[in-house]
Amino acid sequence: MNSFSESYKAAGVDITAGYKSVELMKGHVARTQTPESSCSIGGFGGLLAPDLTGIKEPVLVSGTDGVGTKLRIAFLMDKHDTVGIDCVAMCVNDIICCGARPMFFLDYIACGKNFPEKIADIVKGVADGCVQAGCALIGGETAEMPGFYPEDEYDLAGFSTGVVDRSKVINPETQKEGDVVIGIASSGVHSNGFSLVRKVFDIENRDIKAPLEALGGKSLGETLLTPTKIYVKPILSLLEKVTVKGISHITGGGFYENIPRSIKKGLGVKVDKKAVKVLPIFELLMKEGNIPERDMFNTYNMGVGMTVVVSPEQVDEAIKSLKASGEDAYVIGTLVPGEGVTM
Repeated sequence: MNSFSESYKAAGVDITAGYKSVELMKGHVARTQTPESSCSIGGFGGLLAPDLTGIKEPVLVSGTDGVGTKLRIAFLMDKHDTVGIDCVAMCVNDIICCGARPMFFLDYIACGKNFPEKIADIVKGVADGCVQAGCALIGGETAEMPGFYPEDEYDLAGFSTGVVDRSKVINPETQKEGDVVIGIASSGVHSNGFSLVRKVFDIENRDIKAPLEALGGKSLGETLLTPTKIYVKPILSLLEKVTVKGISHITGGGFYENIPRSIKKGLGVKVDKKAVKVLPIFELLMKEGNIPERDMFNTYNMGVGMTVVVSPEQVDEAIKSLKASGEDAYVIGTLVPGEGVTM
C-alpha cells in the first residue's frame, strides 16, 4: 500500500504504523474464525452468517464493556497480551447470563501513539478471549489520538452479540423458595474495582513486581493482571444438562448488586458467607485497606465470578457438569422470601 501522509505524521498520526498493526494482528484474528464468520481484516464491516439451526425464534443479545483502570497495571508491568481477555470476558460473561451463545466480537483501541507490536499484543489477548468464548473476532478499530492520550497509554473496549432461542432465555420467574445458588470460582479480581485496588496498594509508588508470601510467591502485579475467567463454554454445557433458573455475572457491585439481578421479585438470597472460598488477593486488599467486609462483598467477586440458580434436585448434576468443564463450583446459598442478599 502506498498510502502515506507526511503532514498527518507531523501531527502525530503515522498511518503506516496502523497498516503494520493490521498485518501483525492478522494471525491472531484468524485463530478466532468460526464456520459462521466471513471476515476479511481491513474491510469496512465484519461479516457473519449466523448458524440458526434448531433455533425457532432467534433473539439477539448484545453487550459492551471495557477493561477499566486495570489497564494501569498493564502499563506498569509493560505486559499487554492479557487485557484483551478481560475485555472479551466482560462482554460475553454478561451475554451468557441470558443463555445466549456469543457469536462475534469487535474491539476498539484508542492510543496516544500506535506502536504496532504493542497493538498486536493487545489483539492477541482479544483473540485468546474469543477462542475461549467460541466467538469470532470480526472487526475492530485502532484510533491513534496524539495529545489526547499519553504516548505509552491506551484504552480498550469491546462489543459482542450472541443468539438464543426465545424459549430458552433464562427465566427467573420459574424460581421458587428453596432453590439453590451455586457459585463458580473466579480467577481473581477480574476487571472491576481497580480504582480502589490502585489506591489501597499505592501501585504508582510500589514495586508491584516483587513476590509476596501472602500471594503464594506471586507478585502483586502478576496477581492483579490475572485475566477475567470466561464462563461461556461451561455455562453452555450446563444449560444442556439442567434447568438453570438464573445466572449472575459478579462484577462491580459485588454480591449485593449483581445476584439480585437474576432473582425474581419477592425472593431474596441467603448466602452462607463461610462457604465462599475467598481468594488471598481479597484478604490482602481488605487487610491493607482496612476495608469493611461488607464493602468487599459489595465491590468485588471475592472468589465467585458467576452464580447460577437451580432446583435442589438438580444441584448435584449442575456441580458435576461445571466440574467436568474444569470449574470449581459449590453451593453458596438458597432463595428465601424477601429481597436482596443476606450474608
